[in-house]
Amino acid sequence: MLSAVSFALIDSVNALLIAVVVAIGIILPKGAYRKVAPLLIAGDWLGVFLLAILVMFVFDGLEDFVTRLVDGPVFGLILIAVGLVALIGTWRAKPGGNRKIINTILSFVRTPSIWTVVAGFVLGAVQSLTSGPFFAGIAVLSAGDYSVAARYGGMLWYASLALSLPTLVALAVGLVRRYPHSRLGQWFQKARDNSEAVSRMGGYLVAAVLIVLGVVHL
Repeated sequence: MLSAVSFALIDSVNALLIAVVVAIGIILPKGAYRKVAPLLIAGDWLGVFLLAILVMFVFDGLEDFVTRLVDGPVFGLILIAVGLVALIGTWRAKPGGNRKIINTILSFVRTPSIWTVVAGFVLGAVQSLTSGPFFAGIAVLSAGDYSVAARYGGMLWYASLALSLPTLVALAVGLVRRYPHSRLGQWFQKARDNSEAVSRMGGYLVAAVLIVLGVVHL
């Protein structure tokens, strides 16, 4: 269970969603942010949750294979490989590489509407589909000795943990908008001024944790 929690928290380092949250915190007029941000996060959570349910269903159908994989050294090697890919990807990432994607998403989230939820849903589903930790955590739960209710009900907290960091960032942005000259506002400004460095630090952290978890699993 602790391993699944670890993977869900790693998955919460969602640079693209966090960048979108920060962007709407900057561009939206007073009063609009507190309506748009919850819809965006809720849509993202729904995308992660429904995909998690689907992946759990697939993994349950491959129960013997998933159990052997999780219990064997291959799982550790996969984690190390994914960590190395994340490390190289972060190192080779170009400044502003996600700008076009962010601008596209922003066109759907400037006003609170069903499209805000849809944009969040698509973002959550696509980000999860490309996330190694997302699949690793669900594989661990699927292979564990848990009841059907515990496995599928666990997807509620799994999706919530996977959205924990973006949610905290959204709350922080809301506080900064209200108290721009506070200590939090100063930290936020420093992070904005060094956004590329902060993003790289997050990428390197995820890579390092995956490699360490892989080595430990071996």
